[in-house]
Amino acid sequence: MSDPAPKNLPALPGLPLPEDTANLRFGPDLSPQLLGLLPLVGVWRGEGEAHEPGRGDYRFGQQIVVAHDGGDYLVWESRAWRIDQEGNYAGPDARESGYWRIAANDDIELVLTHASGAVEVYYGRPRNQISWELGTDVVVRTSSGSASAAAKRLYGIISDPAAHDNGEGSLSERAGGDLAYVEERGTGDGEFSPSRSARLRRFIG
Repeated sequence: MSDPAPKNLPALPGLPLPEDTANLRFGPDLSPQLLGLLPLVGVWRGEGEAHEPGRGDYRFGQQIVVAHDGGDYLVWESRAWRIDQEGNYAGPDARESGYWRIAANDDIELVLTHASGAVEVYYGRPRNQISWELGTDVVVRTSSGSASAAAKRLYGIISDPAAHDNGEGSLSERAGGDLAYVEERGTGDGEFSPSRSARLRRFIG
Protein backbone atom coordinates (compact mmCIF):
# COMPACT_ATOMS: atom_id res chain seq x y z
CA MET A 1 0.00 0.00 0.00
CA SER A 2 1.38 3.43 -0.95
CA ASP A 3 2.10 6.02 1.73
CA PRO A 4 -1.00 8.23 2.26
CA ALA A 5 0.95 10.99 4.05
CA PRO A 6 2.06 13.06 1.01
CA LYS A 7 -1.31 12.88 -0.77
CA ASN A 8 -4.12 15.41 -0.67
CA LEU A 9 -7.27 16.40 -2.54
CA PRO A 10 -6.75 17.86 -6.04
CA ALA A 11 -6.83 21.65 -6.06
CA LEU A 12 -8.96 23.76 -8.39
CA PRO A 13 -7.53 27.29 -8.17
CA GLY A 14 -9.40 30.53 -8.64
CA LEU A 15 -11.56 30.89 -5.50
CA PRO A 16 -10.69 33.38 -2.74
CA LEU A 17 -11.44 30.71 -0.11
CA PRO A 18 -9.04 28.27 1.55
CA GLU A 19 -9.00 24.98 -0.35
CA ASP A 20 -10.50 21.90 1.26
CA THR A 21 -7.85 19.58 2.64
CA ALA A 22 -8.11 15.96 3.72
CA ASN A 23 -4.55 15.96 5.01
CA LEU A 24 -3.72 17.74 8.27
CA ARG A 25 -0.18 18.35 7.02
CA PHE A 26 -1.42 20.73 4.31
CA GLY A 27 -3.71 23.70 3.99
CA PRO A 28 -5.32 25.71 6.79
CA ASP A 29 -5.04 24.67 10.40
CA LEU A 30 -7.85 22.53 11.75
CA SER A 31 -10.25 24.58 13.86
CA PRO A 32 -9.62 23.95 17.59
CA GLN A 33 -13.35 23.27 17.87
CA LEU A 34 -12.89 20.11 15.77
CA LEU A 35 -10.16 18.41 17.80
CA GLY A 36 -12.70 15.84 19.01
CA LEU A 37 -13.18 14.75 15.37
CA LEU A 38 -9.56 15.07 14.22
CA PRO A 39 -8.93 11.34 13.57
CA LEU A 40 -11.69 11.28 10.95
CA VAL A 41 -9.93 13.68 8.58
CA GLY A 42 -8.63 11.88 5.49
CA VAL A 43 -9.72 9.90 2.47
CA TRP A 44 -10.74 6.32 3.24
CA ARG A 45 -11.28 3.41 0.83
CA GLY A 46 -12.35 -0.17 1.38
CA GLU A 47 -15.19 -2.68 1.22
CA GLY A 48 -18.20 -3.60 3.28
CA GLU A 49 -21.43 -5.56 3.47
CA ALA A 50 -25.00 -4.30 3.25
CA HIS A 51 -28.50 -5.63 3.75
CA GLU A 52 -31.53 -3.94 2.24
CA PRO A 53 -35.14 -5.13 2.34
CA GLY A 54 -36.06 -6.41 -1.10
CA ARG A 55 -32.42 -6.52 -2.25
CA GLY A 56 -30.96 -8.89 0.31
CA ASP A 57 -27.29 -9.03 1.21
CA TYR A 58 -24.52 -7.69 -1.04
CA ARG A 59 -20.97 -6.41 -0.93
CA PHE A 60 -19.95 -2.88 -1.75
CA GLY A 61 -16.86 -0.76 -2.21
CA GLN A 62 -16.71 2.70 -0.67
CA GLN A 63 -14.73 5.91 -0.57
CA ILE A 64 -15.28 8.44 2.21
CA VAL A 65 -13.69 11.90 2.03
CA VAL A 66 -13.51 13.87 5.28
CA ALA A 67 -12.05 17.32 4.69
CA HIS A 68 -11.96 20.80 6.22
CA ASP A 69 -11.23 24.39 5.16
CA GLY A 70 -10.36 25.84 8.57
CA GLY A 71 -14.02 26.37 9.46
CA ASP A 72 -15.83 24.87 12.45
CA TYR A 73 -17.16 21.87 10.47
CA LEU A 74 -15.91 18.81 8.62
CA VAL A 75 -17.03 18.20 5.03
CA TRP A 76 -18.25 14.63 4.44
CA GLU A 77 -18.60 12.91 1.06
CA SER A 78 -19.31 9.19 0.70
CA ARG A 79 -19.63 7.20 -2.54
CA ALA A 80 -20.31 3.47 -2.69
CA TRP A 81 -20.62 0.90 -5.47
CA ARG A 82 -21.91 -2.63 -5.61
CA ILE A 83 -19.45 -5.52 -5.99
CA ASP A 84 -20.35 -8.86 -7.56
CA GLN A 85 -19.26 -12.30 -6.33
CA GLU A 86 -16.03 -12.04 -8.31
CA GLY A 87 -15.17 -8.72 -6.72
CA ASN A 88 -15.92 -6.67 -9.84
CA TYR A 89 -17.83 -3.39 -10.12
CA ALA A 90 -21.54 -4.10 -10.44
CA GLY A 91 -23.12 -0.63 -10.45
CA PRO A 92 -23.49 2.46 -8.24
CA ASP A 93 -24.74 2.22 -4.69
CA ALA A 94 -25.46 4.75 -1.92
CA ARG A 95 -24.10 8.29 -2.09
CA GLU A 96 -24.29 10.96 0.60
CA SER A 97 -22.76 14.30 1.55
CA GLY A 98 -22.94 16.54 4.57
CA TYR A 99 -21.23 18.20 7.51
CA TRP A 100 -20.01 17.22 10.98
CA ARG A 101 -19.92 19.69 13.86
CA ILE A 102 -18.99 19.22 17.51
CA ALA A 103 -19.78 21.54 20.43
CA ALA A 104 -17.62 22.41 23.42
CA ASN A 105 -19.59 19.87 25.50
CA ASP A 106 -18.79 17.15 22.90
CA ASP A 107 -22.31 17.02 21.45
CA ILE A 108 -22.00 16.02 17.77
CA GLU A 109 -24.25 17.12 14.90
CA LEU A 110 -24.17 15.37 11.53
CA VAL A 111 -26.36 16.55 8.65
CA LEU A 112 -26.50 14.21 5.62
CA THR A 113 -28.15 14.53 2.22
CA HIS A 114 -28.62 11.29 0.29
CA ALA A 115 -28.75 10.95 -3.49
CA SER A 116 -31.78 8.67 -2.97
CA GLY A 117 -33.83 11.70 -1.89
CA ALA A 118 -33.53 11.80 1.89
CA VAL A 119 -32.08 14.18 4.47
CA GLU A 120 -31.02 12.98 7.92
CA VAL A 121 -29.99 14.90 11.03
CA TYR A 122 -27.93 12.89 13.52
CA TYR A 123 -26.93 13.73 17.07
CA GLY A 124 -24.37 11.89 19.13
CA ARG A 125 -21.25 11.97 21.27
CA PRO A 126 -17.75 10.53 21.23
CA ARG A 127 -17.41 7.20 23.00
CA ASN A 128 -13.71 7.93 23.43
CA GLN A 129 -11.00 9.80 21.49
CA ILE A 130 -11.27 7.53 18.42
CA SER A 131 -14.92 6.43 18.24
CA TRP A 132 -18.22 8.25 17.78
CA GLU A 133 -21.83 7.10 18.20
CA LEU A 134 -24.79 8.86 16.57
CA GLY A 135 -28.50 8.42 15.97
CA THR A 136 -31.06 10.20 13.78
CA ASP A 137 -33.28 12.87 15.27
CA VAL A 138 -34.96 13.89 12.00
CA VAL A 139 -35.40 11.93 8.75
CA VAL A 140 -37.05 13.65 5.77
CA ARG A 141 -37.50 12.37 2.22
CA THR A 142 -38.62 14.00 -1.00
CA SER A 143 -41.84 12.99 -2.76
CA SER A 144 -39.84 10.80 -5.13
CA GLY A 145 -37.24 9.72 -2.59
CA SER A 146 -36.82 6.21 -1.24
CA ALA A 147 -38.28 5.40 2.16
CA SER A 148 -35.78 5.92 4.96
CA ALA A 149 -36.16 4.83 8.56
CA ALA A 150 -34.42 5.98 11.72
CA ALA A 151 -30.75 5.03 11.87
CA LYS A 152 -27.85 4.58 14.26
CA ARG A 153 -24.18 4.77 13.31
CA LEU A 154 -21.00 3.88 15.17
CA TYR A 155 -17.65 4.99 13.71
CA GLY A 156 -14.25 4.12 15.09
CA ILE A 157 -10.57 4.08 14.24
CA ILE A 158 -9.21 0.55 14.54
CA SER A 159 -5.58 1.07 15.46
CA ASP A 160 -2.76 -1.48 15.61
CA PRO A 161 -3.25 -3.33 18.93
CA ALA A 162 0.36 -4.43 19.06
CA ALA A 163 1.53 -0.83 18.93
CA HIS A 164 -1.14 0.84 21.01
CA ASP A 165 -2.42 -1.60 23.66
CA ASN A 166 -0.73 0.45 26.36
CA GLY A 167 -2.64 3.59 25.33
CA GLU A 168 0.54 5.62 25.05
CA GLY A 169 1.58 7.94 22.25
CA SER A 170 -0.09 10.95 20.70
CA LEU A 171 -3.69 10.95 19.50
CA SER A 172 -2.57 11.00 15.86
CA GLU A 173 -0.28 8.01 16.45
CA ARG A 174 -3.00 6.03 18.17
CA ALA A 175 -5.51 6.97 15.44
CA GLY A 176 -3.35 5.69 12.62
CA GLY A 177 -5.45 2.64 11.79
CA ASP A 178 -8.47 1.90 9.63
CA LEU A 179 -11.87 3.56 9.76
CA ALA A 180 -14.63 1.07 10.58
CA TYR A 181 -18.34 1.64 11.03
CA VAL A 182 -21.64 -0.12 11.62
CA GLU A 183 -25.02 1.29 10.61
CA GLU A 184 -28.38 0.00 11.87
CA ARG A 185 -31.78 0.97 10.49
CA GLY A 186 -35.18 0.95 12.18
CA THR A 187 -37.45 -1.93 11.31
CA GLY A 188 -40.72 -0.06 11.95
CA ASP A 189 -41.51 -1.73 15.28
CA GLY A 190 -39.00 0.20 17.35
CA GLU A 191 -36.22 -2.30 16.77
CA PHE A 192 -33.03 -1.81 14.78
CA SER A 193 -31.29 -4.28 12.51
CA PRO A 194 -27.86 -4.22 10.79
CA SER A 195 -27.89 -2.31 7.50
CA ARG A 196 -24.29 -1.57 6.48
CA SER A 197 -20.78 -2.10 7.81
CA ALA A 198 -17.34 -1.55 6.35
CA ARG A 199 -13.66 -1.27 7.13
CA LEU A 200 -11.79 1.37 5.15
CA ARG A 201 -8.05 2.03 4.85
CA ARG A 202 -6.53 5.47 4.82
CA PHE A 203 -5.82 6.53 1.21
CA ILE A 204 -4.98 10.20 1.89
CA GLY A 205 -3.80 11.79 5.12
